[in-house]
Amino acid sequence: MISNERPSPYGQRSYSGAPKPSAPEETLKADKIQIERKTFVFTLKENTRGRFLRITEDVNGRRDTIIVPAPGLEEFKKLLDEMVKASTEMPAKSQ
Repeated sequence: MISNERPSPYGQRSYSGAPKPSAPEETLKADKIQIERKTFVFTLKENTRGRFLRITEDVNGRRDTIIVPAPGLEEFKKLLDEMVKASTEMPAKSQ
């Protein structure tokens, strides 16, 4: 089996017809932070479907992006705060 023929763990996707046209986006706020060799770009945007936060990680030209819809930002922040707290409270494992 060729690698791109493997079944997806997310089920079958059907691609019928032309892709959906992207909705025009307006940037409301943007900022970036450099952590070690990674650059994270946080962009608050809005389109016809609502507001969302786009988080892009750039490592040596390779980019990965996640999008968090605005209604989920409080819950996202709460979980992130819990992870930050846990990272400072838990002792590091010796290597």
